[in-house]
Amino acid sequence: MNANFQSNDLGEVIEADRAHLWHHLIQHKPFETIDPRIIVEGKGMRVWDATGKEHLDAVSGGVWTVNVGYGRESIADAVRDQLVKMNYFANSAGSIPGSLFAKKLIEKMPGMSRVYYVNSGSEANEKAFKMIRQIAHKKYGGKKTKILYRHRDYHGSTLAAMSAGGQDERNAQYGPFAPDFIRVPHCLEYRKEELGLGHLSGAEFGRAAADLIEEVILREGPETVGGLCLEPVTAGGGVITPPEGYWERVQEICEKYDILLHIDEVVCGVGRTGEWFGYQHYGIKPDFVTMAKGVASGYAAIACCVTTEKVFDMFKEDASDPMGYFRDISTFGGCTAGPAAALENMRIIEDEGLLENTTKMGARLLANLEALKAKHAVIGDVRGKGLFAGAELVADRNTKQPLDEKLCQAVVADCMAQGVIIGVTNRSLPGFNNTLCFSPALICTAQDIDDITEAVDKALTKVMDQHG
Repeated sequence: MNANFQSNDLGEVIEADRAHLWHHLIQHKPFETIDPRIIVEGKGMRVWDATGKEHLDAVSGGVWTVNVGYGRESIADAVRDQLVKMNYFANSAGSIPGSLFAKKLIEKMPGMSRVYYVNSGSEANEKAFKMIRQIAHKKYGGKKTKILYRHRDYHGSTLAAMSAGGQDERNAQYGPFAPDFIRVPHCLEYRKEELGLGHLSGAEFGRAAADLIEEVILREGPETVGGLCLEPVTAGGGVITPPEGYWERVQEICEKYDILLHIDEVVCGVGRTGEWFGYQHYGIKPDFVTMAKGVASGYAAIACCVTTEKVFDMFKEDASDPMGYFRDISTFGGCTAGPAAALENMRIIEDEGLLENTTKMGARLLANLEALKAKHAVIGDVRGKGLFAGAELVADRNTKQPLDEKLCQAVVADCMAQGVIIGVTNRSLPGFNNTLCFSPALICTAQDIDDITEAVDKALTKVMDQHG
């Protein structure tokens, strides 16, 4: 294989992968007898594997990342040109793309003002946690150190991020975790009986679900709670859209008890829901917003922790205090490839009208999934926002008993065999890994949406007929 990785013989690649690579989220025992999957090329909405098979990608790189699609030469050119000029310097100093992207990003986020660069969503969330903890010591005598997080939400794979992880199966075997991270209940209306709120619906349910957060705050003591970290739309925990009335009440609660509101936009950010950020659908005024995946659509590693000026000012109040500033660094937060790619990524979204396309195609995706729900009794609930949707599979609609996760995985496998890549909740919630996940690139067409849901239709028919 030459230096440009263009060899036509992929046998060496496959054997190197089998012998030396440790993949993410995969049991490797099967690779003793079958080849690992190698994705070798992508263009637009489609990727090709080492066997030459073409796939329509309905999950944007497997984990909701490639928002503007594959093969964008203008992003690659922007990164290449920047790397030749200046590839890296620690972010204790600035860079041209870093400064320009920060300005561009803040223009999309009224009320926010400061961008802290890091390299992953997990790290972005940890920076917010550290800021909240330092504020607790600087302003509250070390008392408001507790950070609330929600059941089913996910905030990353480091130990601190997992301490704020609402997915028990992801956390299993990795404890003990950091102290003072406190769980609050989820807000999934489809499973409102779990919350003791089965008698409520709509805005009444939404406000009552938020009131459960207040109950936790009062139990813990408001003087001990410094932050609340939530996804605007829960991603890996089942694609949970917030009920009407929920976010308004959450905001009231945070203001009432002087709690900093941290919105995790790692999945929803940069267009996925049809707005630049998911929280912008709901009138939320956050103190922190974290983002990663779609910021550069996977063309370079970049993540951001964005704060208000009020938060920023707390770290420069006393210049004489050698411990008073944010004493933190992220090595690869100094890479220039990330913001260079992010600038071009944002230009593409603007110039090609991809927010509008996301809203339009998202409505088509949800409508198609609702049509499948009318046809297949195994679909218990359909939910989503923009090009971010989920279909929860159940064995019985009346009891809402989750479908066996092996059957859910069989649906995904059948779609893959058809040449369509979809997702499913994976090693997240014991007994509830039963939601099919869809997050096609923001460039998708009506035909792409129809092809995705047609594959799901065929897969459901086949799998349920075989196991009916």
